[in-house]
Amino acid sequence: MNSRERIALAMQHKAVDRAPVMCQLSLGHYFLHAGLSPHEIWFTSQGFAEALVALQQRYRFDGILINLPGRPRNSLEMIQKIEKTDQGEQITWRNGHVTLLPWDDNGQYIYTARPELPRRADFSALDPEHMEKIDLYPGYLWNTYHIPWLEGKRDFGLLEEAPDYFMDTINLVRAKVTDQVSVHGEVFSPFTHYLELFGYQEAIISLADDAEKAKGFLQQLTFSSITWARAQARHGVDAVLISSAFAGGGFISPKMYAEFVVPYERQVAEAVKAEGVPVYTHTCGRIGDRLELMASSGTMGVDTLDPPPLGNIELAEAKQLIGDRLFLKGNMNSVALLEYKTPQEVIAEASKCLQVGMPGYGYILSSACSIAPHVEPWKIELFTPLAEDIGRYDAC
Repeated sequence: MNSRERIALAMQHKAVDRAPVMCQLSLGHYFLHAGLSPHEIWFTSQGFAEALVALQQRYRFDGILINLPGRPRNSLEMIQKIEKTDQGEQITWRNGHVTLLPWDDNGQYIYTARPELPRRADFSALDPEHMEKIDLYPGYLWNTYHIPWLEGKRDFGLLEEAPDYFMDTINLVRAKVTDQVSVHGEVFSPFTHYLELFGYQEAIISLADDAEKAKGFLQQLTFSSITWARAQARHGVDAVLISSAFAGGGFISPKMYAEFVVPYERQVAEAVKAEGVPVYTHTCGRIGDRLELMASSGTMGVDTLDPPPLGNIELAEAKQLIGDRLFLKGNMNSVALLEYKTPQEVIAEASKCLQVGMPGYGYILSSACSIAPHVEPWKIELFTPLAEDIGRYDAC
């Protein structure tokens, strides 16, 4: 049984030879450990594909999550100069814009270079029925100002068709791993797009101040999520992850989750499943009070399952509540992985998850949230050998 087959069966709650292993890595972890410069990973499809496969092979993961779309193919041609600083790579573009790529974090637009650029859309001024004005907010194109020359272009606003270069990373990764490794795409939840468009404070306040207008925006933003999700599904990914990081208990109540998240994520999930591709959901933090609501969205699996202190759910409880219907991925304590000093501590953490998650199939061993940039690689290298040792079903 190869890795691609193993994860496909696990997502269907079917028998596998051993528990699959697949962790999401933070971008900072790729910057620090993939052997490429941050700008190569962040700004080129080729660089990101190389980083994805390099660390998948190093850690022997059964799957790869491609959590950035392919980049415009002339990206590096638009750079005027790259300066290496203590903070990271500072990129100056030909148009005068500046981006900082920290050595261990996502790209950051430096506002002092263009202070007149609007930082967020104005909820009161924008009309859900005329979302073409979204082009006035260049940062929304990618949820960050990391490709500044795309200012005013319709590449990541209300997508009607995904640009062809969006698929480049998928093509490159698949060519490298062939049919042996499970390749997953990612799409942002409409709720995530909503928060990024208006800014978190205004967006959440507006849910209470003008719920119907907020729902109008969420519905419009759902269309672009569906377009990108369908495009990936039709392009041959083995699953699509709905990234809904900001829908946990630290942001909104279960009632608001039911009203402002579930209806729109359900549309995305159903669109992916209609293409014959599995879909699952990533939500960080406190989700113990909304697991049933997450299941009602039509998703097929839940990713992260943060234990305390970041979250409030343990794997045994999640299995009892939804484990017979949804596959589960995660629950290894991401904070503790940073703190552990010995292999024994790491093995104990992963072993506990395997022992609880494996019965009845439908479990993928993973860190709860992304592997942090400064988690030492030797820790992650322990996961797959452990699954091969105590994670085999024929040994249960």
